[in-house]
Amino acid sequence: MLTIIEKPAQVRDAVGEIRAGGTDVHDRYRLGVSSGPIVDIYKLSADFGDITQNADGTVTIGALVSIDAVAKSKLVQEQYAGLAESADSLGTPQIRSAASMGGALLQRTRCWFFRHPNYTCYKSGGDECHARDRHNPNGVVFDAGGCVYPHPSTLGMTLLAYEAEVEIYGKGRRPIADLFGDGSDPTRDHLLAQGDLLTHINLPTPTPNEQTAYFRSIARFEAEWPIVECLVRLVVEDGVITFARVGVGGVAAVPLRLENVEAALMGASATQETLERAAKVSAENANPLPHTAHKVDFLIGTVLETLERALEV
Repeated sequence: MLTIIEKPAQVRDAVGEIRAGGTDVHDRYRLGVSSGPIVDIYKLSADFGDITQNADGTVTIGALVSIDAVAKSKLVQEQYAGLAESADSLGTPQIRSAASMGGALLQRTRCWFFRHPNYTCYKSGGDECHARDRHNPNGVVFDAGGCVYPHPSTLGMTLLAYEAEVEIYGKGRRPIADLFGDGSDPTRDHLLAQGDLLTHINLPTPTPNEQTAYFRSIARFEAEWPIVECLVRLVVEDGVITFARVGVGGVAAVPLRLENVEAALMGASATQETLERAAKVSAENANPLPHTAHKVDFLIGTVLETLERALEV
């Protein structure tokens, strides 16, 4: 059964999985791990399909804007270069053209046990994580004790580093960190309630003289989920780092902002020694699984590479 939504308020009473671009939900239906009615929200694009710069300098991105539109937006490229770069690195051109920004944030885990019809895990109504005691080389580096598969949202990680907010219809704004939580609830990929509709992403005013970089360590050239990924934002004044934001993905059940790395950078000289020291800090609280110990080195190396790219050293 298909329900087409024409007004945002109708989502609250609709029954079924929400479909925007469909790049995630169609995959799950094809695999047989999702079934039942679909709630299609494509007609809401007139309200939630634009990128707008507001009078106060902030920028609002509608949840139905495609990833490709964000990657190619001159406004985003000029004022939030790290967001444009990370968006342009996702998937394939076909996926970027179809997938929505809201869907990218709210996609379900890519764990092969969750996406196998013969397994029931925390996120599909069960009471265990099948990946924990099995082969899990793609698992987490920071283990919260529940689900051990990393959150799949590159844009969630990027927007976390940009300190963005999301807007929920009828409920106002909240920091994007509150959309994902701390990963302690293994049953959730995000913390939206049933019937909630994410309508907009709100970016703060651009940071002057910001230098950014995005880098992902992957097993092949493109169209692959990252082993580790990182987004860095830095401001350097007179050779000193005065502003730092560092986000990482592929290492925890939620996107992470590495405030300990930021603290190691702030007030320090913009030298190779500083970057290497800060990169090592990224793994301070790591507690990897037996099959993910190798990802600790990937984490340190990926953070260092991204820092170097941001400062062009």
